This record gives sequence, structure tokens and C-alpha cells, in this order.
Amino acid sequence: MTNAQILAACRSNWEYRGIDDASVREMLDELAAHFEDAEAAGRTAQDVVGGDVRGFAAAWARARAPLPRRVLRTAALACFVLGWLLLFSYAARWSTQLTVTADHVAFWVVIATVTVVWEMRRGSLGLGRSWAVALLVGVPAAALTRWLAGDAALVTLPLWAALVLLLPGLPYAVTDVRARRRPVAVSDPVPPPVPPSGR
Repeated sequence: MTNAQILAACRSNWEYRGIDDASVREMLDELAAHFEDAEAAGRTAQDVVGGDVRGFAAAWARARAPLPRRVLRTAALACFVLGWLLLFSYAARWSTQLTVTADHVAFWVVIATVTVVWEMRRGSLGLGRSWAVALLVGVPAAALTRWLAGDAALVTLPLWAALVLLLPGLPYAVTDVRARRRPVAVSDPVPPPVPPSGR
């Protein structure tokens, strides 16, 4: 694997594991610095990460952000995204009440499932593929569910429910936006993380 491929694989792994954008960029800069140091010493990037790039990335992710913290961040951001989707639905209907039906639930469950599976296997979907998933998988699932279950209301949500969902993820979203706008300088080289045992 080339340096760029290893960095891309690590980025994908860290993003999937819920590492925040600022930390991902710092980790990538640090890893790139390790690669440069290794090449100056006559070694390759493969010597730095070992034979299992995914295992290396996973070990670094666990060291950088323990699982409970990553789960909390992922759950908060999922609520944040859901809150915005609900706000768009309120705006589209020009109402302060939103009736949720089985086809709405099926649409979002199928899209979430496909997105998680795709990102676990191949990295970020991106905007274009996200729309393709919505049209090719989500819409048929919603149509089938509506045909099978009808359009009876499951629950009616008031506008404040969307606002409550936005609150937990707001600090994480603001931090991520700031991290994307701010360039991260390559820090002084530090020893690479210890790879998992068996390497």
C-alpha cells in the first residue's frame, strides 16, 4: 500500500469509529510525519503501521478516544441529524405538528442501515451517494411499507421535539465545523502509537 492509501484507510476507520474531525486531522498529520521520518531512516510506511492497517487504526482510535466517549458523540450527532430532518419536515408542511407514519420510519431505518454498512466497508458515502441511497433504497422501502401498513399515524411530534433532539449534538457539530475551517499544522514528531500485540 502507498502512503496515501494507508492514510485514506486510517481516515475511513477513524471517521467510522466516531473520532471527531479535529482529532482525525491531527492523527493524519502525525501519521504522515511518522512516514516521513521512517522514509528518512530507510524504512517504509508499512514498517510503521505493520501488516494490518485496520488493526493499527483501530488500536490508535481506542487509545485516542475510548469507546464510551465515541458512542456518546455518535449518539449525540445522530440526534442532531434527526432533529434537522424533523425541522425540514415541519418547514415543508408549514406546521408545528408532525405526524409520523410507518413509511417515514421505514425510509429512515433503511437509509441509516445502508449508510452504516457502506461506511463500515468502504468509507464515507459523500453527498451524491447519499442521495442515490435515498432514491434507490429508501423510497422503494417507504413505498412498500406504505402499501403494506397503510398511512395510519404512529405518533404526532410537536415542534419542540426537534429542538430537543438538536441540543445534545450541537457542541459536537460546532466543534467539527470549526475544525474543518481551521488548518491543522503538522506537530513535532512523536513516537507512533504502539500497535496491537502480535505484530
